Amino acid sequence: MERLDRITIDPNICLGQPTIRGMRITVGVVLKMLASGYSVQEVVVTYPELEEEDVRQALQYAAWLASDRLYVLRTA
Repeated sequence: MERLDRITIDPNICLGQPTIRGMRITVGVVLKMLASGYSVQEVVVTYPELEEEDVRQALQYAAWLASDRLYVLRTA
């Protein structure tokens, strides 16, 4: 399993939702944009503070959640 070092969960940021590198950009927002047809590059243009690797890790996080396995993530 690759490390998800860009996905953080902090109860003081966005009510504890998984975010990208502790910013107030949630994994859910990134995933919804991709599901709506945005490309990885369009997500990065919309949120310039994001990098392509942030978007890839958001997808990996969602895939692992969907696989019905538990993974321990480092909390902020």
